[in-house]
Amino acid sequence: MSAPPESPGATAREGDVRPPEAEALPDWPCYLDGQFTTLRQARVSVLDRGFIFGDGVYEVLPVYEGRIFRFEEHMARLARSLDAVRIPHPQSREAWLAVARRLAAGHAACTSSTSQLIYLQVTRGVALRDHAMLPGLTPTVFAMCSTLRPASEAQRREGVACVTADDFRWRKAHIKSTSLQGAVIARQIGVDAGVVETVMFRDGWLSEAASSNVWVVQGGAVIGPPNDDRVLQGIRYDLLRELCADEGIPFSLRPVARDEVLAADELMLSSASKEVLPVTLLDGRAVGSGRPGPVYARLYAAYQRAKREQSI
Repeated sequence: MSAPPESPGATAREGDVRPPEAEALPDWPCYLDGQFTTLRQARVSVLDRGFIFGDGVYEVLPVYEGRIFRFEEHMARLARSLDAVRIPHPQSREAWLAVARRLAAGHAACTSSTSQLIYLQVTRGVALRDHAMLPGLTPTVFAMCSTLRPASEAQRREGVACVTADDFRWRKAHIKSTSLQGAVIARQIGVDAGVVETVMFRDGWLSEAASSNVWVVQGGAVIGPPNDDRVLQGIRYDLLRELCADEGIPFSLRPVARDEVLAADELMLSSASKEVLPVTLLDGRAVGSGRPGPVYARLYAAYQRAKREQSI
């Protein structure tokens, strides 16, 4: 039997062969398993459980002017996610902070960007394929930094449009898991409709959007779904509670029916990149007056103050 034809690059050392797509990536710094490298050079095993199963968790930290926003809260949520999926904590708070700061500085040097998002990911590690949570694996630790692209002035002035959909994702939404196929499909529903987000309901009750938390304003009060396994406890959950307290705005977490969402005076999204953003059109119908409302305006201004006061 003749030998198979030699593939291009077969004479190169293993680990030096890079797919052509890698050349199209920006040559930004990243961190992988204790080493700083670049997005073009970083490689993980094809048997990494993050690749095979999506068996990992992640965090996204906003950075403003070189300072990380609500770092402690992000670390606490990362720890909760790791505990929930039984992955050992791979490094200390101080190590994460050092990695995040170095990546932010390196990215800023490459791009001159002063607003960034730091992505942290931990998978269970590398092993032959087996659904069981195999003990004794070394977690794979990855981190990178990208440019934070805030909502436009037009979006803040006019508000954004969303559509609704049933929440068909798994029932462990409180874990910030890398298994995001459901969120990808949900987000694409909005993309196909030409809107910013997909607001989802489970059994007639508000859960969250594809990549955002959702807030209803009725009678001047801010209402959100409870912290249970149907929603990810966004970092802005506690932040909005604090901002509402500072502004004297009533705030509560409770089950929110679909009809309440459709009849809201105001509707808002929150996430690391959106901060807090007004929704003025839902399924083609105006929300409230069809314009960003006064509660949103107060919370957005308070959010900007918090960015200056709660970053390290």
